[in-house]
Amino acid sequence: MTVTDIIFASDLAASATIKPSSLRYLKDMLQQKHLPCILLLALLLMSCGADRNLKRGEKYLALGEYYDAANEYKAAYTKTSAKERDKRGQIAKKLAYCYDRINFTQKSIAAYRNVIRYHQDDVETHLSFARQLMMNGNYKEAATEFQLVLDSMPDNPLAIDGLESARSAPRMKEAGSRYTVKKMDFFNSRRADYSPMLLGDEHDQLFFTSTRNDAEGDELSGITGAKNGDIFFSQKDDKGKWSKPQKVEGGLNSEYDEGACSFSPDGREMYLTQCSSDPSYPRYAKVMKSNRSDASWGKPSEVTLTHDTLSSYAHPAVSPDGEWLYFTSDMPGGEGGLDIWRVRLTSSGMGGVENLGPTINTAGDEMFPAFRPNGDFYFSSDGHPGMGGLDIFIAVINDFGEYELEHPGYPLNSQGDDFGMTFEGPHNRGFFCSNRGDGRGWDHIYSFEKPEIVQTVKGWVYEMDGYELPAGQVFMVGNDGTNEKLSVRSDGSFEQVLTPGVDYVFLATCRGYLNHKEELHVVATTESEEHVLQFPLAPIAVPVMIDNIFYDYDKAILRPEAKQSLDELVVLLNENPNVTIELSAHCDYHGSQAYNIGLAQRRAQSVVDYLIDKGIASDRLTPKGYGKEKPKVVRKKLAAQYPWLKEGDILTEDFIKALDTDKQAICNQLNRRTEFIVLRTTYGMFDKDGNPIATPQPKQQKEKPDLDDGFEIDF
Repeated sequence: MTVTDIIFASDLAASATIKPSSLRYLKDMLQQKHLPCILLLALLLMSCGADRNLKRGEKYLALGEYYDAANEYKAAYTKTSAKERDKRGQIAKKLAYCYDRINFTQKSIAAYRNVIRYHQDDVETHLSFARQLMMNGNYKEAATEFQLVLDSMPDNPLAIDGLESARSAPRMKEAGSRYTVKKMDFFNSRRADYSPMLLGDEHDQLFFTSTRNDAEGDELSGITGAKNGDIFFSQKDDKGKWSKPQKVEGGLNSEYDEGACSFSPDGREMYLTQCSSDPSYPRYAKVMKSNRSDASWGKPSEVTLTHDTLSSYAHPAVSPDGEWLYFTSDMPGGEGGLDIWRVRLTSSGMGGVENLGPTINTAGDEMFPAFRPNGDFYFSSDGHPGMGGLDIFIAVINDFGEYELEHPGYPLNSQGDDFGMTFEGPHNRGFFCSNRGDGRGWDHIYSFEKPEIVQTVKGWVYEMDGYELPAGQVFMVGNDGTNEKLSVRSDGSFEQVLTPGVDYVFLATCRGYLNHKEELHVVATTESEEHVLQFPLAPIAVPVMIDNIFYDYDKAILRPEAKQSLDELVVLLNENPNVTIELSAHCDYHGSQAYNIGLAQRRAQSVVDYLIDKGIASDRLTPKGYGKEKPKVVRKKLAAQYPWLKEGDILTEDFIKALDTDKQAICNQLNRRTEFIVLRTTYGMFDKDGNPIATPQPKQQKEKPDLDDGFEIDF
């Protein structure tokens, strides 16, 4: 940079010591090449410019705008003479702090070296310098710096843990682990992409925060030098291909900084962090909540966690049971730095806040709480011994109700910041983020997987001859004492981890439908396995067709292939012992009505006789032959199978004859059917005088699920 450049780069109008006449004089001197005078005046201008940069840097720093503050401090450092060693060292200390805060690790290390070079260092300098060296993988030098701190402050917990980390990190990296990680370039941009979160019954939606150029607004953040973060979204199709990430539309994103989202168990509520801007006031992060309407997320509203308005609240995470909201805060009463807290979610609002205590929290920072669906708690910390920066830790509750910590090792953790876990259902795979290997400290999304032998059950609760029943519930009882009520997703499915060697019984229920029970014995395997169960529930108020009931032409004798379907009906009646049904047989419109009714009655009686032979009480069964009196009514599922039929169509003779020949044959086949409909649900519950019959009480060996319909699960 030339002297002329320095002069005209200065804001002379803001200087109280350089007047316009002085500027004209300086130009004259330049033309006459009076260099000694020029250099003297240039140094004077540089000193004044440095003070202005320092003043602006202090203002930005007070607002937490570290990127802008760093630029001002860098300019001030450049304009300060090398002879002003103390001043240069003090500016370098501020510059190092700002670079430290925005993860410019290499620049931060260089600045800390200058602080030490100019003898402006103190214990905090060496501690921060050591932590930055850890993030750069300079473990040997970091150990030396931590030891310098301990020589002055032998009880400093960050230095104690830091020295342990510096000594153990090389061994951890060499040892590795069963984790595999892969950088997901498809999701990542040239800016920061972090805090991924999976959503959806098939874990096919990925939400994450990004400061890429597509984010809202035109201004760059004074904190990071990039745009304020927005929440982006990607959808996986049936072939496993993710869509190009797009901003979440609607009112969710704003000109402010949004990120680190989490969802309620039903996926209807999103909790997120927002940091609003105020040019004259420090920024405080706060937790917000957005509700989903159909596929759109609404404008978020603030969640009041405490009445403390001077603390920050960020990184919300909802526990798998939906009862607790975990978050990060610097509020008083913690262990130091940023701590993880939690607050109970109740129907009447937030309960009291709780600090997770010294097993989780340290004198450093604990951030980004997350949960695996099995309840394992994940978080990131730079206070526990690790490999550098934020490391991911796993907290599992032991038999005494206490947390036990596990460090998952390399490569899930690295010398950089590693955080933001999200899991693909019960499996130990998903996504996280890290700034490892990025010179500017930008975070990027990575996938991870740790092979595990996991046995799961996936079931579907749906209406017989119909669609999914998201209002259903499933009770799971195991002979190991398991007793759980499982919620059903929007597609009627549920998923649960199983324990090998346990016998399970699953009972699916839904108001307005009969129950259905399935049993499952889980044996130990050498590979992960998914057991699939189907729970077709029979509606009480709608006829249900019995599939594959075939007779020889003009005969009422059941063919062998019909017996499997009737055996399933036997099971259904045994599972629902208080139900009586009507068995009805139907014909198409061919032949006389009298003959068809007689044939249908004989066929219905054949079904009843078979069920009686299988042990079903005869007074629970009513045979009825209708002939062609009750043509088939098309329901939703049937309409989806035959697009030329509409839901609600009635397959009368006139309706069928108006169709093409091939379609007529299909409709006549649909009319030739055997169905059952529930008549009563109180069989055996009252005596002849109408008084309730006392039911035997279950043995008190195991706790039974509290079922509203009175059914119990026995092994």
